[in-house]
Amino acid sequence: MTDDTSPPDADAELQREVLAGRKFTVTEAIGRMAGGLMKGDSPVTGKRQAELAVQEYLARHLTDEGGVLAGVLTRRVSECDLMLSDFAHPLVVLSGYLRRVLGSDYLLKDVVRDADVEWGRVFGERPHFERDGCPPDPDDPYTHASVRAALARLLEQAAADSGAAPA
Repeated sequence: MTDDTSPPDADAELQREVLAGRKFTVTEAIGRMAGGLMKGDSPVTGKRQAELAVQEYLARHLTDEGGVLAGVLTRRVSECDLMLSDFAHPLVVLSGYLRRVLGSDYLLKDVVRDADVEWGRVFGERPHFERDGCPPDPDDPYTHASVRAALARLLEQAAADSGAAPA
């Protein structure tokens, strides 16, 4: 094993030699002061880390035959007020968002509509929108009932994994 560290005096001397011929600027001063600013911290923000944790959790635990519901949920959870207020606990945020959607027919229909639009865009097909009072299209991968069931299963799993109550 080689020892690549040089004594502190040698480092200081080398730094003086390098800087001797350079003109000192404000930019360089700011660079020197900020050099240790990120030490010990991740360059990825806490919110982005929480978004990635939600994305990975959905990829592992969401049953999604159409393949786009996880992306729609990731985007919606990332943009919701719950994420901004508690990104240190992404599963709690996900559980709270799922409770909110399952508790509101309007929000559920909005999620289903987003999933239908995204599915149509990804697969280059006309989306199958479910209409009130009409039976769902048998080719529709995202019906209100199927998304409600998938989100309910996901909520149970997320609540169990985060230690929160599912209801």
